[in-house]
Amino acid sequence: FSLPLAGFIEEPERKYCFECASEEQCQEWVEALKRASYEFLRRSLIFYRNEIQKMTGKDPLEQYGISEEARFQLGAQQ
Repeated sequence: FSLPLAGFIEEPERKYCFECASEEQCQEWVEALKRASYEFLRRSLIFYRNEIQKMTGKDPLEQYGISEEARFQLGAQQ
């Protein structure tokens, strides 16, 4: 079983192929790749930011000057 992946920004035409010995192993790869994606990490940041703000009443990213950045706003699910 193989899973083709798009290349990096520098090499948009390059593809990567992951070969697996079983369907279970393939699903493990797919899940690992999803967890490593920008979108997954962005959503995790938004979730934990929201949780911290609920617990402390403060925006944990405000100290880094990115509290106004739209892509990291609470509830900014796209």
